Amino acid sequence: MKYILSILLTFCLLACHSTKVAKNSPIHTTETLIVQKVAEHVYQHISFLNTESFGKVACNGMIVVDKKEAIIFDTPAHTKSSEELIQWIEDSLNCKVKAIIPTHFHDDCLGGLDAFHKKGIPSFANNLTIQFARRQNVTLPQNGFDSQLELKVGSRKVITEFLGEGHTRDNVIGYFPDEKIMFGGCLIKEVGAGKGNLADANVNEWSQTVTQVKAKYPGTKVIIPGHGKSGGTELLDYTIKLFEKK
Repeated sequence: MKYILSILLTFCLLACHSTKVAKNSPIHTTETLIVQKVAEHVYQHISFLNTESFGKVACNGMIVVDKKEAIIFDTPAHTKSSEELIQWIEDSLNCKVKAIIPTHFHDDCLGGLDAFHKKGIPSFANNLTIQFARRQNVTLPQNGFDSQLELKVGSRKVITEFLGEGHTRDNVIGYFPDEKIMFGGCLIKEVGAGKGNLADANVNEWSQTVTQVKAKYPGTKVIIPGHGKSGGTELLDYTIKLFEKK
């Protein structure tokens, strides 16, 4: 009897352990979109962009949710994956998307903007992003700001801020103070990454801009880069060093 009880107890413990979702484990996965939970109110979305220079690239974005509302940083790379993300948020999180915020003017940030506008979801971006997007003849964000934008998701504050040039002249970061989580976008590199696409970059200012980001948000616990793995403030340190003037 003791032997049987021991087996049953072991089985139950294993079963309980297997139901736990590891940090950053995907909770939605298709060929076009991955979503993983980062914290209680924050999710990361990953979509894929085919590029001539770098092949198929995984592109990150951030979702902040509270009280059945959601704010998204960066659209998925395409209309289809953006429609999929909106539907997933509505069905799985039971949230209404309140705003979409592209963090610069490249396709990995606003390539799916049409899907949001068709659903009546307002878009917000740096005025420079709107200016540069207009030159690209793509769908434009609807509402502009110059240096900082604060929006409410539920009862919580979400910050978007321009702190200088780097990957592009218009790149901004997103910050969720309640959980001290930053979406660095393409301004911030994952540890070990190369310099990437420099076509629209200001490599002379990049390191100083990230130094300002680090000084402004020293308590940041998690940073989601535009591409690659999330981490802590070591991503800021790595990016600063990568673009330091030799």
